[in-house]
Amino acid sequence: MSLLAVVRKDFKDVRRAKLLWFVGGIYTLFAVLFFYTGSTGEDPRVLLQLWNMSGLAVLFIPLVALVAAYLSIAGERESGSIKFLLSIPNRRGEVVFGKYLSRAGLVAGAILLAFGVAAVLSTVWYPEVDFPTFARVVGLTLLFALAYVSVAVGISALTASRSRAMGGAIGYFFVFNVLWIQGSAFSVVGALRFVFEDTLGVEIAENTELLVQSLSPATAYLQSLRLAFPEGYRDLPPADPSTPFYLEPEFMLVVLAAWVVLPLLVGYLRFERADLG
Repeated sequence: MSLLAVVRKDFKDVRRAKLLWFVGGIYTLFAVLFFYTGSTGEDPRVLLQLWNMSGLAVLFIPLVALVAAYLSIAGERESGSIKFLLSIPNRRGEVVFGKYLSRAGLVAGAILLAFGVAAVLSTVWYPEVDFPTFARVVGLTLLFALAYVSVAVGISALTASRSRAMGGAIGYFFVFNVLWIQGSAFSVVGALRFVFEDTLGVEIAENTELLVQSLSPATAYLQSLRLAFPEGYRDLPPADPSTPFYLEPEFMLVVLAAWVVLPLLVGYLRFERADLG
């Protein structure tokens, strides 16, 4: 059995997951509502609705990806069916990467459905559609989704039970989508300030704080949107030659790409050495 066979089998097993399509369907419904209500105003603009869709993606895309993939390996390990899958035979790497490809395909399909509906409705309801911006937003959203699918599959490969996989997925979402992206005292940046500034008396530079925040896939995605929208739109900062390279929107693509590769690699290495009992 090959990697492609694993992808086909897993795709058939998970494509009927009602919770996945429910969450993805809600995102599509919001797309319809955004683009419809925006078209009824005095100044209908597609860019504003794409902006709203991008903001909503920070909440919905992680949910879609985590729901789709957090049990991809841990669920089969707990039920024992992973032994059958490996006895066909399949190498463990084929299982991990095959699961990723199938779950990523499903999540990408749900996202493309939402934006596809929005694109069709835009041509009907709006006098002008900025398709290049539309395409860039979709591309960045897909990259953000692929990063979260990688995280979910990586967590699933690291754990041996459904409960641990669920706990890991919820914990990751809470840390990187809630605590990480804000600058309050109850955040990762707030914790760094407490340790270095309040405790050690070492001041943290503003660029360092911004870099730490951008290491979250959600923050990296939001910062990368500067590549999609026109300069200055919705107070997006214009290009500044003095900005460090690690705060440029192009570097946010590197951060997202790292989130695609590293969790999957860590999960694979751990699963390769795991005792499946």
